[in-house]
Amino acid sequence: MDTLVAPMRDRLLVYTGGETRTLLEGTDLECVAISPHAPDRVFVGTFEDGLYRSSDGGGTVEPIARNAFVSDAVMSLAISPHDPEVVYAGTEPSRVYRSRDGGETWTHLEGLVDLPSEDEWYFPPRPHTHHVRWLEVDPFDPNRVYVGIEAGALVLRDEAAETWRERPDGSRIDNHSLATHAEREGRVYSAAGDGYAQSDDGGETWYQPQAGLEHQYCWSVVPQQDDPDRVLVSSASGASSAHTASRADAHVYRKSGPDAPWQRLDGRGLPMGEGVVRAVFDRDPATGDVYAVTNRGVFVTGDFGDSWGRVGLEWSETLESITPRGLAVV
Repeated sequence: MDTLVAPMRDRLLVYTGGETRTLLEGTDLECVAISPHAPDRVFVGTFEDGLYRSSDGGGTVEPIARNAFVSDAVMSLAISPHDPEVVYAGTEPSRVYRSRDGGETWTHLEGLVDLPSEDEWYFPPRPHTHHVRWLEVDPFDPNRVYVGIEAGALVLRDEAAETWRERPDGSRIDNHSLATHAEREGRVYSAAGDGYAQSDDGGETWYQPQAGLEHQYCWSVVPQQDDPDRVLVSSASGASSAHTASRADAHVYRKSGPDAPWQRLDGRGLPMGEGVVRAVFDRDPATGDVYAVTNRGVFVTGDFGDSWGRVGLEWSETLESITPRGLAVV
């Protein structure tokens, strides 16, 4: 890991070279994206101040794409694994935008809110609206983009045909995060408020392995780099216990094989349970190590959850009351 970037609720933490920097203090942050193919370029989405970009690995950030989106609420970001110049952004209200020049210019991908179920989409804290919570580009097909609407639908985007398809069979409604696997074509993972789901055919159909998953409000998901059947997921009993530090009670589970039940990873060095908000994961593309950030700090595992150690970011008592919004490691 050379650089770790963690957007908290009201500040951006950047950890590199053994030092912690804090940027964008007082800004309501939502998401982050970095490509391993262009690690010096960091994108950060905010709720009220649009999109920011760093060109020096998080040393400094500057606002970009002003007035390019339907609103200043940039809720999700994704960089294509095929081309780091291709960047996607999702907003509230739900729109998806694409840049082909590293964020300089953006195109609205029209038609998302014309889908039949759109009148059923809503975000409970702001029920008059909804947003694109997650974007994921298929590692085998650059034209296939997975879109998670919070809350309302999983949507498949075909870039070549410029079409959208919603709610494939078995998919979850309240998708919080999605993941794919570079060694298993068709494999897609979903951590959703209504449970976990997995696809083996590029999102066309989904199944829902839940055995052992006692907390089913799922938030973040990451597969093992060299074994697509091993998966980590963070979860809680509901939104309040997932996101609110004063009422938090969140956990991390591991699935160790296609037919294995979920196992809660208690007592392995990663704080969980009372007072701990849901973890956000990312995986180091170079080593395969998995990182997790909660309100208790940043932790790393080199054995996919058997043991965790603390990463040396400066972590103040104030941060223990703040919920992390994302994590990116390169």
